[in-house]
Amino acid sequence: MATKREKIFVSEDDQYLFGQGTHYDIYKKLGAHLSCEDGVEGTFFGVWAPNAVTVHVVGSFNDWKEDAHEMKKVGPIGIWTLFIPGVEEGTMYKFLITAQDGRKLYKADPFANYAQMRPDTASIVTDLSGFAWKDKRWMNQRDTKDFDKKPMAIYECHVGSFMKHPDGTEDGFYNYREFADRMVEYLKEMNYTHIELMGIAEHPFDGSWGYQVTGYYAPTSRYGTPKDFMYLVNEMHKIGVGVILDWVPAHFATDAHGLGEFDGSCIFEHPDPRLGEHPDWGTKIFNYSKSEVKNFLISNVLYWIREFHIDGIRVDAVASMLYLDYGKKEGQWVANKYGGHENLDAIDFFRHLNSVVRGTYPGFLTVAEESTAWPNVTGDIGTDSLGFTYKWNMGWMHDFCEYMKLDPLYRKGNHYAMTFAMSYNESERYILPLSHDEVVHLKCSMVNKMPGYPVDKYSNLKTGYTYMFGHCGKKLLFMGQDFGQEREWSEARELDWFLLENANNKGVHEYMKELLKMYNKYSALYEFDHSWEGFEWMNADDTDNSIYSFVRKNSTGKNNLLFVLNMTPMKRENYRVPVPEKKKFTLLLNSDDERFGGFGNKVPETIMAEQVPYHYKNYSISVDLPPYAACVFVF
Repeated sequence: MATKREKIFVSEDDQYLFGQGTHYDIYKKLGAHLSCEDGVEGTFFGVWAPNAVTVHVVGSFNDWKEDAHEMKKVGPIGIWTLFIPGVEEGTMYKFLITAQDGRKLYKADPFANYAQMRPDTASIVTDLSGFAWKDKRWMNQRDTKDFDKKPMAIYECHVGSFMKHPDGTEDGFYNYREFADRMVEYLKEMNYTHIELMGIAEHPFDGSWGYQVTGYYAPTSRYGTPKDFMYLVNEMHKIGVGVILDWVPAHFATDAHGLGEFDGSCIFEHPDPRLGEHPDWGTKIFNYSKSEVKNFLISNVLYWIREFHIDGIRVDAVASMLYLDYGKKEGQWVANKYGGHENLDAIDFFRHLNSVVRGTYPGFLTVAEESTAWPNVTGDIGTDSLGFTYKWNMGWMHDFCEYMKLDPLYRKGNHYAMTFAMSYNESERYILPLSHDEVVHLKCSMVNKMPGYPVDKYSNLKTGYTYMFGHCGKKLLFMGQDFGQEREWSEARELDWFLLENANNKGVHEYMKELLKMYNKYSALYEFDHSWEGFEWMNADDTDNSIYSFVRKNSTGKNNLLFVLNMTPMKRENYRVPVPEKKKFTLLLNSDDERFGGFGNKVPETIMAEQVPYHYKNYSISVDLPPYAACVFVF
């Protein structure tokens, strides 16, 4: 049944709230919306262009004639509106803006919900209503969940290069529905709890991976329609998987049809290039001091939540927003009013964003990719923190990757790189990320970061992943890492799924299934992720052998886990591990098991702790550790 269309107009209240930066439904008034006036159906258009001389709507409905449909400025804030009878869903359009200096600018709609497939740049009238959502149970449960005490294993994914059609087409893209159906199978097989999608907001250049946006309110048409994307989210929710979007408020693309100098002047970006441009990235910086700009961005997050049922955002390049001198040389930036390099407007923006979004949707996740030691990035809203739910632990990621790349001969000299992150673990709520950024730009794939012969590389990788899943913090892996993708990632090709025919890759894949299954099953691995209550080193100091042992604990005292990690190719016979109490330790995982592509060195199924004091503990066990292996015991 067709949705009944209503008249849409921009009231004085709408204008006032937008000017205050608090009109959180502004996307329902600006943009293009199917509507009905005096019994006549058509489309209502609205755009914010405060410094324009005139604004016209041009499109396929009027043969792109410049002067056929002139908009009316409805108030002092600079919003222009026009209802055009007969304009239907699927109609292409742009705003033709005449600037103060006489330039004629053809601009895509900043609030458009759909756009042409690149390289074409027109916006498209679409109807977001009428999708048959079947995720009520998920949505009702989401806002009552305490994610701090739940497992979170995130699969970061780029839709266009996960898999491609073997049909010979230039792009070979799966559409959102095909992708969803295949991804349901994969995520259920692997036991991930969330999927994080790169590059969903419309962007002109594939090579930007979606980080240079032109259409913040439009799911990219590369993979289908907005309702196709709704289908994808709906299917994820039906299997209990949350959907996180990469979100890019740090900067935007400079393409002529985009937000830059939108009405001939800088209304989205700061007019001072020292504040409004990223010299290294060739992009524009949003003006966070302007209420309408903050409203545009905050309303955008609410749009994705309300219209597409999104469960979280990962906020890209937070550090570039917090520091006025980020990526800039002397003379390229301007200090704040106190003479410092902190961006006070961006700080206020983050607190405002998190207060509105998390205050309204308690189960919604906001995740900061923040690469410095900025204090209190995460925390409860209304505190001195920026208010994010989680922060990517970039320090842990760097230390982990640098250590794992080392020849085992040199690992003992860098032993404490792997223990350092626990010294500051309580300062924030962390996610441990091994993201797309770690497998591009000649950094090598995860498996090819590892030293040694091929078989050693895969053994190293399994042990490294075990350390990651045992360590405090939620988890994130980029696609391909869970089966040992050997080439660096490229957005232009699909993952090397054929590698699963190789024993080493199949072994890693099987091991990751078991690791993720264990992670979801045992609350000791996630219940106390942000305090020492859930983690205890057994031996963090065995530099000579490059072996780490630690315990993860839960609130019941039952089914705690002991991790023992051998980071060298040497088999360690009768290796003594301190343990917290006299109990029976039952083997859960041995990464050297033959079914995981290992050599099959056996580890006893059960070991009873002995009253043999060792390394500050009254009890210990003796175990033969396979080379480059991880062993996990439950007790």
